[in-house]
Amino acid sequence: MQKKKVIAIAGPTASGKTKLAIELAKKHNGEIISADSRLVYKGFNIATAKPTIEEMDGVPHHLIDIIEPEYDYSVAEFKKDASLKIDEIISRGAVPIIAGGTGLYFRILLENYALPKIECKPELRAELEKETNEDLYEEIKIKDPEYAKKVHPNNKVRLVRVLEVIRTLNKPFSEACGLKEPDYDVEWVFPQITSREELYERINHRVDEMVEAGILDETKFLLNKHGRIKNLIGTIGYQEMIEYIDGKSSFEEAVEKLKMNTRRYAKRQLTWFRRTPELRVNI
Repeated sequence: MQKKKVIAIAGPTASGKTKLAIELAKKHNGEIISADSRLVYKGFNIATAKPTIEEMDGVPHHLIDIIEPEYDYSVAEFKKDASLKIDEIISRGAVPIIAGGTGLYFRILLENYALPKIECKPELRAELEKETNEDLYEEIKIKDPEYAKKVHPNNKVRLVRVLEVIRTLNKPFSEACGLKEPDYDVEWVFPQITSREELYERINHRVDEMVEAGILDETKFLLNKHGRIKNLIGTIGYQEMIEYIDGKSSFEEAVEKLKMNTRRYAKRQLTWFRRTPELRVNI
């Protein structure tokens, strides 16, 4: 049976994915499905560079602003929701365009990785979330050294999820994932960036735009509305502004730290996307 055709635009933050996705959508009668783990949350606007209605330019966008940030949206939920959207878009005679920067979303949806199916255990998750990143990562290194090379030690959400699977199934996460036949015929696209220096300049400029747009006021609003929930304090942009609000840094220091953390995040994203040879990451 012929596989469903999709276009995948994957790249680091500030690389021009949104603009490129809209251009391709207009050219190919496309609709865009966001593959970004933060754009799903309502109210997370400036810090996530969420596209505005004007920037969307009439192109349908999906999986943006779909849940409140108190809820932990899992990669399994993303796969289910995105798969349904792909089918809907194709049924309308349009082309699905998956665009974003969350490498795991692309891997689970479009590549040949199967998600281990386990029931959520709130007690186990609560127990793991009390542990430090260092302890979680050390346990993964012992129980699944192969996967430890693929997960960043600062990504606590991922560390917790991996150990949930390891402890529940009593086997390495890399073994539990397994392999399957990919569901889609994917045309991979990596945004054109000439150098790492260019990307970092874009990141610094974007942060300056975020400051101008009012990221500090947005942070205060979200804190007042939601409190110090995990998804807020764990999001780059808000966490640096919260440090300033708490008096732990000056505003200028917070902005510089935001730029530095975003550059580091982009570097981790590039590491993820290099594992997909079809993307031809060139920086």
